Amino acid sequence: MVRPALVLPPDPDERWELAKQMGVTDAVVHPLEIGDDKTTWTFDELRGLSNWLDGDGLSLSVIEGSVPLTDRIRLGLDGRDDDITEFQQFLRDCGRLDIPVICYDWMAGVRWARTDAHVEARGGSLVTGYDNTRLQGGPAVPAAERTREEVFDALAYFLESVVPVAEEAGVTLALHPDDPPRERVRGVPRIVNSVAQYDRILDIVDSEHNGLTFCQGNFAAMGVDIPETIRHFGDRINFVHFRDVEGDADQFVETWHDDGPTDMHAAMAAYDEAVGDDVPMRPDHVPTMAGEDNSNPGYHTKGRLFAVGYMRGLLDSLS
Repeated sequence: MVRPALVLPPDPDERWELAKQMGVTDAVVHPLEIGDDKTTWTFDELRGLSNWLDGDGLSLSVIEGSVPLTDRIRLGLDGRDDDITEFQQFLRDCGRLDIPVICYDWMAGVRWARTDAHVEARGGSLVTGYDNTRLQGGPAVPAAERTREEVFDALAYFLESVVPVAEEAGVTLALHPDDPPRERVRGVPRIVNSVAQYDRILDIVDSEHNGLTFCQGNFAAMGVDIPETIRHFGDRINFVHFRDVEGDADQFVETWHDDGPTDMHAAMAAYDEAVGDDVPMRPDHVPTMAGEDNSNPGYHTKGRLFAVGYMRGLLDSLS
């Protein structure tokens, strides 16, 4: 069963209180999403953050994006073993502090990409979009020198090194799909871009600790049937991003959560039937609404409040 979660800042502000007022106590820490480039953590930093959240009635349920995972690891370059050792220690520290889920990605060189930040949606709200034709040109990206198989082999090497540590620590890994889910972005190979590729990745180490983040918008851009795909992956889904897009991997726009092409009620029913216990689900890529300045497109507060209410309504309809 899924339960609503929210990205919250590491330091308390009104978003902590808003979450609790909505009945959401699962915190997702993703500093990159709120403008901080922190990617490494000491045990005491993690303990301090976990204690602070716990003392305010919140639980540190997911660390997302801001993890010690380097492009030396993603591309299989010299020095990756030192970086993997750091990631293994990070997993052990999270296990000691009962931080259950780590969301990571395998997008080297170019991370998640958008080309538009001011697409007008319902009522004059603003959403983001992607148009692959507008991302062409520019200087070569060094990561583009690698082949898709080299990047896949690097992921296999990583998983074989870290999943046993995650199992011992009691931490689950949740691999996020490529965003957008294309074969290449700016020439850089992408390998987490289809159901078949995920099946291949999950087979590298057949363990519930080697799982995925089911980011609905990315799977929608792949052109798959969302409820069917949720059931396909089942208990290997360790984290959910609740969102939707209109379009495909070449060109799409984000939508309001209740106004996209995906049958969100059917999707929620599939989660209810297929995923394991206590899987956190957070809204993602929300519209910028009236009174917000769009300085951080997709990640302002009012759209999250709407999305959590919508998620709760869908969940209540299944009970």
